[in-house]
Amino acid sequence: MALKATVHVMLKDGVLDPQGDAVRHALGTLGFSGVQAVRQGKVIELDLAATDRAAAEAEVRAMCERLLANTVIEKFSVTIA
Repeated sequence: MALKATVHVMLKDGVLDPQGDAVRHALGTLGFSGVQAVRQGKVIELDLAATDRAAAEAEVRAMCERLLANTVIEKFSVTIA
């Protein structure tokens, strides 16, 4: 049975998010004035050939550290299903 990994990548707290600010402003323009802040991130889904959950999670975390996330300014979380 193959596994699926979902990676959520977000800017770390304190890092300016100009895309999130643009979305918040646009929502206000559309009449959604109750939105005080927006943080925009990305979701990456990976279909893995691995069958061992622990090994798969370790491998995906290594992918995040090396390519999928800029760990200087971004944080990530990994879910294996």
